[in-house]
Parts: sequence; structure tokens; C-alpha cells
Amino acid sequence: MSETGFSWPVRVYYEDTDAGGVVYHANYLRFFERARTEWLRALGVNQDRLRREHGLVFVVHDMKVRFHRPARFDDLLQVTCEVVTARRASAGFRQRILADGRAPPLCEAELTVACIDERFAPRPIPETIRAEMQHGR
Repeated sequence: MSETGFSWPVRVYYEDTDAGGVVYHANYLRFFERARTEWLRALGVNQDRLRREHGLVFVVHDMKVRFHRPARFDDLLQVTCEVVTARRASAGFRQRILADGRAPPLCEAELTVACIDERFAPRPIPETIRAEMQHGR
């Protein structure tokens, strides 16, 4: 955990960049996803087991992204993940991508993740997971 919640390191590989060596915009979303997955893992939540045993998955419901400065090939980034809200069937996150772990951020996102079943219907987040989300803020 960091001052702003969970932080996960990501190295920018050539495959993450465009011809100019700048990270392609959609890859920032992948970096955010990796950090949320690792954050859940650090809380002890196995997403595959959640799907197999409870028929539940987390999906991004909405997202607002702001790009400030580009990341480039071989940069070492820190991707933060902070829970803002933990509701019955959704959680709100604030995420940032920092170069060398320092502000100002290269990219920021505010997003809501929903808990759904295999029919894509909203379902309550299991109480033990929601409690961890609230505690892991």
C-alpha cells in the first residue's frame, strides 16, 4: 500500500508503444486493469474462484480518463488503485499512473466496477470482499 492506496509497478515494453515510442492510449486502461487485479489479489480475492464458486465477475461499468503527459518505452511506472466507494453491487475507484512513482500523474481515471452474474445481472459483492474493499481503502 502507498499513501494513496495500493500501487503496482509496470514497465513500458515496446509492444505498449506506438511507432514513436509513446504508450498507445488504450494501454493505459490495461495498466489500470492490472493494478486493480493485483490489488484484489493482495486482498486475498481470487477472481477465478469467485467466478467458479459464486458465478460472479467484476466488470467496468463506467470510466473517465484524463491524459496529462505521455509514458514512453522503458519507463517504470507506478499504477495506483484507491477505493472511493464500496456499495452493495459496485465499487468506485480512483487510479493514477505515475512516472517513477512521483506526481504529477501521467494519466488519471475515475471508474466504477460492477459485480454481475453470468447473465450480466447486477449482484451484491460478497460481504467479505466488500469489507476488504472498505478496509483496503
